[in-house]
Order: sequence, then C-alpha cells, then structure tokens
Amino acid sequence: MNAPKVTSTEFQAGVDPLATHEVTNQSRPLEDFNVFGTDTGLSEAAATFTSETTIGRLNQLGVRAGSAEVGKWAEQADANKPVLKTHNRFGNRIDEVEFHPAWHELMREAVGAGLAGAAWDSDEPDAHAERAAGFVTWYQTEAGHGCPISMTYAVVPALRTEPGLDNKWINGATSREYDFGLREPGGKAGLIAGMSMTEKQGGSDVRLNTSTAQLIEGTTDQYLLNGHKWFCSAPMSDMFLVLAQAPGGLTCFLVPRVLEDGTRNVFRIQRLKDKLGNHSNASSEIEFGNTWAQRVGEEGRGVRTIVEMVSATRLDCVLGSTALMRKAVREAVWHASHREAFGAKLIDQPLMRRVLADLAIESEAATWLSMRLAAATDRALDSSNPESEQEAALRRISLPFSKYFVCKRTPFVVAEAMECLGGAGYVEESGLPRIYREAPLNSIWEGSGNVNALDLLRALGREPETLDAWLTEVGKAKGTDSGYDAALATVLDEFAHGSPAEQANARLLAEQMALLLQGSILAQFAPTQVTDAFMATRFAPQGTPRTFGAFDQKIDEAELIRRVTDLVDVI
Repeated sequence: MNAPKVTSTEFQAGVDPLATHEVTNQSRPLEDFNVFGTDTGLSEAAATFTSETTIGRLNQLGVRAGSAEVGKWAEQADANKPVLKTHNRFGNRIDEVEFHPAWHELMREAVGAGLAGAAWDSDEPDAHAERAAGFVTWYQTEAGHGCPISMTYAVVPALRTEPGLDNKWINGATSREYDFGLREPGGKAGLIAGMSMTEKQGGSDVRLNTSTAQLIEGTTDQYLLNGHKWFCSAPMSDMFLVLAQAPGGLTCFLVPRVLEDGTRNVFRIQRLKDKLGNHSNASSEIEFGNTWAQRVGEEGRGVRTIVEMVSATRLDCVLGSTALMRKAVREAVWHASHREAFGAKLIDQPLMRRVLADLAIESEAATWLSMRLAAATDRALDSSNPESEQEAALRRISLPFSKYFVCKRTPFVVAEAMECLGGAGYVEESGLPRIYREAPLNSIWEGSGNVNALDLLRALGREPETLDAWLTEVGKAKGTDSGYDAALATVLDEFAHGSPAEQANARLLAEQMALLLQGSILAQFAPTQVTDAFMATRFAPQGTPRTFGAFDQKIDEAELIRRVTDLVDVI
C-alpha cells in the first residue's frame, strides 16, 4: 500500500497526513477554580456555622486547592510512594521514610492553613467548624496526606488529659509551621503526630495487646516499651500515642521519635504496607525495644485517654468521606455538562439528571451533617454556652453512627460518579480511580463499621444523656415531613421495646439514626429544595433506593445539581 503523498507546501505548514480526527465533545481540565467558593452546598453549610471572616479565609484556601499547581502536586504525591530507608550507607539503623517533594508541599499548605492542630489554640468561637470546612476543601486535593494532618489535630485533646506533660508537645501540634525531619522536638517550629494502637493478634480488640511498658526506676511517668504494632500510619511523625500493657493495665503513652538529647528513640520501622489506595501516606509495622515513653493519663486507663484522639479522628473520617463525595460528584457534573450523547448534553438527559441529583442529595446530607458535628465541637468547648453539655453528648453519640453511615455510603457515590464518565472514568487520568481506591478507607480507619455500630450501643447503654441529646435534635424536625415522622416513630418504638440494644441490630440502628439526624439538620438549616428532596427520597414509603437515581419523586433536580458546582454553566 502506498503511503500518502505530502506536498512541500503542506509539510511546511505543519499538516499531519496521518491525522484522523479533531478532538471534540470533551470537557477541558477542571482546574484553576475555587473549590470552596463554587461549591454552594459546602459554602452555605460553612456560612451557617462560621463567620463572614472565616468564609474569606476558606475562599482563599479554595482557590489554592483548585489550582493547577496543587493538582500536579497531588498526582505526583500519589504516583511516587514513600520509600523506607532502614539503614544509612554506613550500616547505621535510621528508620526514615522518604517522600516526594510534592508530599511536603501539600503538608506545608495544610499545616499553614490551620488544618492540623491550630484550631485547639484558637480563640475563635467557630475554630473547629472553620477547620472542618477547610479540611473538606483541602482533602479534595489528595487524601493520603490528610492522615497525619488529622492525627495531629486529634492528638491535642488527648495530650491535654495529662497535666504534667511538657507544653512543647501541644505547642508543636498546634503550630502552623511544617518542619519536617527527625530532630529534637523542642527545637522544631512545628510537630506532626501519629497514633498506633493495633497489634497482629488483636486488631480492634486492643485488650489483647501484648506490648509491655515497664516503669523506669526513680521516675513516676517514664517507661520503657517492648513489643510490636501491626499498623502505624505516618511513621515519620515526631510523636505518637500508643497503647501498651503497664503493671496497672492497658495504658496510653507518648512516644517521641527523637529524645531531648537529640538521640533517636528506638522505633524500628519493619516495613511499609502495600495498600489498595492512600498511596502517598506511609503506613507501617513497627517494633519497640526498650523504647522511651511518657505516660499520658492514668495506668490502666489507656483506652479512656486515647478515645479523645479517636473521637477527633472519627470526625475527620466523616469530613474526609464527605470531601471524596463532593470531589467525585463535581467531576461527574463537570463531565455531564460538557459531554453530548444522543443529541443532547448528558446533564440535560432525564435519567442522567436524576442520577446526578441523587448523588448531590447524598453529598449535601453528608456535608451538613459533618459541619453540624464540627459546630458541636465548638459549642461543647464553650463553657459559657448553656447547651455545651448537650452538644458534647450529641457529638458523642453522633460520631460513631455518622462515621458508620457516611463512610459506608462513599464508595457507592464514587462508583456511580465514575460511571457517569463511562469508560473514561475508569482510566487513571480522570482522577476517579484514585478517589475510588481511597473511598473505603475511612470506613476501616478508627474502627470498622461493626466497631462503630457497637460503640453506638455502648453509648446508649452507658451514657443515657447521649440519647436524650439525639432525641432533642431530631425532634426539631418533627412535623416537617410525614415520611420523616414515620421513620422517627419506628425508631422510638424500637427503643420502647428494647430491640436496638440487640447487637445484631446495631448496623440498622446506626443507619436509622444517621438518616434522621441528617434530615433534622437539613430541615433546620438547608434550603427547602434540598430538604424536600432528601425527605422525599430517603423517607419514601419504599425506603431508601438501592441504587442512585432509582426513585420517582418530584424534586428540583436542576437546583440540586447546580449546588454541586457553579462551574456547570461555564462551558
């Protein structure tokens, strides 16, 4: 077969004789936009629970999060996994983890924005709500580095339970300076924290931990630890809260990577985990060998001490899953607003619109719930607030079932959003496979679904004030919708007959309580279109649809989709 002939004129003009087509009917990259400001649902939820000054800062963070530069960092951090260096070139044990420079840039931005522990050191009455909205915004860039940011945020309330602790630890965790590297903690501008509880033989049942802690003679709170940990995320951090068996029982300890004299503490990183997703974050197995540690809290009260940290990280699991939903649904709406099929834009096709609207409902409900829980943190800390105890109780009971439900829903949302792009959504370049690999993780971290469902039962059984707080909150929406009222009556009837206390019903109860709380929060604060759509689809007679878009109720689909991103009109 003869090759096509090319004239000298065509060659000089740059004509490609093998070109077969012009690329059309594709969206342009979604970059250089305001992640926060163009997200009506998140912006309105933030405005409800924070101040006008806060919104200005969140818009600045949103612009940075949506920049092409940060998007490139995210891709690079995910593509270049951390590397473990157990020894240096001279054979000395160093146990260091090397990260791609993009990881450090993401960390620096997050810490600088106050997403680590800064909220605990703030005088602003909405500090935790602002931080929550910022976390949802920034987490959409790259989820892996959110782990050490979250743990640094969560370590502060746990450290505050030990009055004799050196202030350098809390001051370092609440800093807005990212200062990477293993050096004496007192000389660093900022510290990153980690946590390690689980062991091979116990997993979530930390009572089976075998790591031991022996009091150093002549001290009252200094110990030597020996044992192993099956999971330790972000092992390059400056300090860790760990659980070990002391003479008085399971106890919480602070373990620094570097001691006050500048020498390395014994902290052997045996290997890094090869995970499904969360690639930019280093998760490891570690060994202690006469490792120096300082007790935090009383001996034998380790779980009660570290639960302060677990509660905060559970909130971040809800926030992180909310961020993944919003990111995935935004990508789906962006694609559908540009792509044509069968003579019309996908976003104008009735069935696609219904799917997108349903995804938007799920995302909005998660957003308002997560922001309400963050606001409860602010209100519970405000001793002048007459409802501070009720807010603390509401947060206590709501975190386990919210983490259970929102994190369980996220993989389904991301999968459906991926399908909206068709085959292109299954390709790495779309970014959705990275989100999909991340989607199940928040459900596993900080207690799997069953652990959180059982924790809900524990709260109901031991802390009756928590149920009262939930009943007060969901009661505020009574009379708003007949389906909501019927669902609430069903749960109240279950409580009256004692069936929710049965362990086998724990998942069902968690889902029921989460849906009712979401409905109540939307009824109190969200626009009517959002509330009506949620009530119509989530409390319909046939129950929550098994797949997205599988309902026949009339809702304002156009408004729900618009609230995902105001960019859809920018074609």
